[in-house]
Amino acid sequence: MITNKLWRPLAAAALATAAFALASCGFKDDQVALKLAHTLDQQHSVHRAMVFMDERLRELSGDSMRIDIYSGGQLGSERELIELLQIGSLAMTKVSASPMEGFVPEMKVFNLPYVFRDSEHFWNVLQSDIGKQLLLACEDARLRGLGYLDAGSRSFYMNDIAVQSPTDLSGQKIRVQNSQTAIKMVNTLGGAATPVSWGELYTALQQGVVNGAENNPPSFYLSKHYEVSKYYTLDEHTYVPDLLLISTEVWNKLEPQQQAWLNQAVAEAVTYQRKLWQESTEESLAAVKAAGVEVIYPDKQPFIDAVKPLHDSYQGTELGELLTQIKAIN
Repeated sequence: MITNKLWRPLAAAALATAAFALASCGFKDDQVALKLAHTLDQQHSVHRAMVFMDERLRELSGDSMRIDIYSGGQLGSERELIELLQIGSLAMTKVSASPMEGFVPEMKVFNLPYVFRDSEHFWNVLQSDIGKQLLLACEDARLRGLGYLDAGSRSFYMNDIAVQSPTDLSGQKIRVQNSQTAIKMVNTLGGAATPVSWGELYTALQQGVVNGAENNPPSFYLSKHYEVSKYYTLDEHTYVPDLLLISTEVWNKLEPQQQAWLNQAVAEAVTYQRKLWQESTEESLAAVKAAGVEVIYPDKQPFIDAVKPLHDSYQGTELGELLTQIKAIN
């Protein structure tokens, strides 16, 4: 059974002020207006899919429901937006599954390398009972997962060396997200995992604070990290989806028919976003190649072999059982 531990009360005065300003989630006699906030820019495939989701929800509900979207971190960081959901002051948000391991320990699985054989296996898992269970596992933290959004696979990019095998990572300072599992992954591969915030990463790469990082092609391109890091190794070590979350307090106020309309709009938006993401990935790879980045397609087996001890360390645990279940899915 999936468990979670995290419910952190609000502490910052600024966040409390924002919560007060958002206190109404728009429940009216004639229309339900759901407030959705995220930290991405409006060109991102996720934002474009959210606009599509709003359009479909209006159509499905006969214009009795809508989604008001606040982009670009207008209402706070991902962490702050989650906290607003937890108290019901914000209806919906998007968050990477990576830091969600603090809410649902089993979501560590997305930070473990080479759990998924390829993109097809990854999506088969997300659409299985395992994926559905993970989505609903945040409810004790007053969050409910509505769907998964494509964030592709993460690969290494480096300033000065071409990574062909794990040995090339030896001693290299690699930026990772603030995730213990991601730190273990890089260290197991021989690198020196170095947590750095996303907003500070360009400068950290430029000044040599880190020698490289890891992310998906659109993020590598849109962040302009390709201006500093001239080697991109598509080892595709992890698939980390984005999660579309709704406050359970808001969800429970919706009528069953309204929940059904929202679920359908989400499902259609997820399909639409996956198409946009594939297009964005192809365009990003072409753009960084044109900018002089060497894109490397390594033999993945040495990387898979190198992280086997990390997988083995979870044998006999709940996460180890989850890994076994995932591997069994065709």
